[in-house]
Amino acid sequence: MIVSASRRTDIPAFYAKWFLNRVRLGWCLVPNPFNRNQVSMVSLSAAEVDAFVFWSRNPRPLMRYLDELDDMGCQYYFLFTLVGYPDRIDPGSPPLSQSIRTFQELSARVGPQRVIWRYDPIVLSGLSGTGFHESNFRLVAQELKGATGRCVISFVKPYRKARARMEAAAQGSTEPVDFGSLPVRGLLSVISESARENGIEIFSCASEQDLSAFGINPSKCIDADLISKLFAIEISAPKDPRQRKECGCAASRDIGMYDTCLFGCSYCYATSSLERAKAACARHDPRSPSLLGGEKDQKL
Repeated sequence: MIVSASRRTDIPAFYAKWFLNRVRLGWCLVPNPFNRNQVSMVSLSAAEVDAFVFWSRNPRPLMRYLDELDDMGCQYYFLFTLVGYPDRIDPGSPPLSQSIRTFQELSARVGPQRVIWRYDPIVLSGLSGTGFHESNFRLVAQELKGATGRCVISFVKPYRKARARMEAAAQGSTEPVDFGSLPVRGLLSVISESARENGIEIFSCASEQDLSAFGINPSKCIDADLISKLFAIEISAPKDPRQRKECGCAASRDIGMYDTCLFGCSYCYATSSLERAKAACARHDPRSPSLLGGEKDQKL
């Protein structure tokens, strides 16, 4: 079994202590995101979990616990989102220089093959046009040379509940990206070339477009083949049927909850309201079996 931590929120950044408490006990509770009355128990025992996949913009709060995770026999890798948008688009993310430093330190600790750089989503707007992304990607790729072996990109998909706030923040439209336009094709060429120059393989995430002409092939962010290679184990996991058809991710159990992330990214599909997320985080108890707890939860 693969445990995703998490597509729905940034557990390493905001809920690291809760995660360690649950791994120590070997299980957690996860409410159905569409029906809170349906609660599942998910094993977090190293004997049953092939790997934890951490999704994060700031894994530093979790890094202090990596020795303990290792001692418990946990296997894991990180999907580290690092773009460096203006504050209007990403108001809560750490400064770019700080994120680069965290990435480098994490890579030195666990190895570059276990820290995958996510340059996503790519938002094309009045504040972040193709020129911005060309220079920004070049800079970050140079800084991460030797610190990662893989980068995954995607272009923003304007989910309905995030469309209005994204347009307001980014000062631009949310129309579909024109992959045939010269600026977008130029951006893809720069991304591919910059990654290659810095020893980084480049992949796309859930892309409806074939980008192989630019040397950008589809990826699996939750990747059973990668887990098998990293940890010298044999696992076979089917494609996750709960993800959109373009997504190649292997099936996993996600232990996060929506509306709990405090980064406030304008394009985020997992947070409908930053104020709602702040209120949820204020209710969080790291001793609870589930991320937010509930009337039926029992404390440790």
